Amino acid sequence: MTVKECYEKMGANYENVLSRLGGSEALVKRLVLKFLDDASYQKLEEQLLNKNVEEAFRAAHTLKGVCLNLGFDNLFTVSSDLTEKLRAKELDGADELFAKVKEQYEITVAAVKNLD
Repeated sequence: MTVKECYEKMGANYENVLSRLGGSEALVKRLVLKFLDDASYQKLEEQLLNKNVEEAFRAAHTLKGVCLNLGFDNLFTVSSDLTEKLRAKELDGADELFAKVKEQYEITVAAVKNLD
């Protein structure tokens, strides 16, 4: 699958990212593939299980920023919602928000893994 098709599959705007990164599809692809090495999602999941709201917030905030930079719109939106919940040091409702993050993360990773 092409980079553009990857973005379409995850519900993201490829053209916006391409223009922000100077029109280089090779650069976009390289950065997208590096997303698979980012550990913020795993840290988020672990810290939520440990009920560590501060570390979970940091991980969610990092994931949100990575998604913003890469233009992963759907994953950005749900990770942003979770970040704001955790910023308020609230764990009530975090599980439901994390379930949405997990769903979008899995869609995103599956799309990235199918890049040519």
